[in-house]
Amino acid sequence: MSPRTPSAKPVLYDRDCRRCARLADFLVDVKSRYPDYACEPVKPFGDPKARLLVVGLAPGLHGANATGRPFTGDHAGIMLFETLHRFGFSSQAVSSPGDQLVLRQCRITNAVKCLPPQNKPVAAEVNQCRLFLSEELKTVKKGGVILSLGKISHDSVLRALGLSVSAVPFRHLGEYSLPQDRTLLSSYHCSRYNTQTGRLTQKMFDAVFQRARELIA
Repeated sequence: MSPRTPSAKPVLYDRDCRRCARLADFLVDVKSRYPDYACEPVKPFGDPKARLLVVGLAPGLHGANATGRPFTGDHAGIMLFETLHRFGFSSQAVSSPGDQLVLRQCRITNAVKCLPPQNKPVAAEVNQCRLFLSEELKTVKKGGVILSLGKISHDSVLRALGLSVSAVPFRHLGEYSLPQDRTLLSSYHCSRYNTQTGRLTQKMFDAVFQRARELIA
């Protein structure tokens, strides 16, 4: 299926997508071991007209893959939602399945919508899923901000926009101008490894969202 068909709305998500055989087979295997988990492509979550689009890497095994909501149920989501709440993007600091949490001017998505083995998608899988990311990036209008969490996300956003990865290198708190007066911000991913090793601190993460808030104010 194409991400865009004549006279149809852009497709940002396909629950039945099975483009990547390795990922599709892995979801079947995980579902057999965890029958209560969603084990399907994870739908973007938040404001459909968001001024801030947060792009993560992929669902976590016991996080979004289980709950069906990006960054919900795993360690990375703890820091992300606390920070979103602190800067006024989220109605509450903790995200749980079935709650009433609302994202304000913000939406969360992933560069790869399906759980990859060992949390590591291969390049072909990132490329296959980019067709959905490309359509989603079009929803960020003039003056909006795209925040990439981690290098894989950063690079996939650039490729989706037809920009050179080598010309726009990934770095924490990187800031780059995009077409249509938009801005790409980059941050280390709020993974357990990065936070526990001190590669990413709360102060560093706050600085990213402070800048995002300034840009869309």
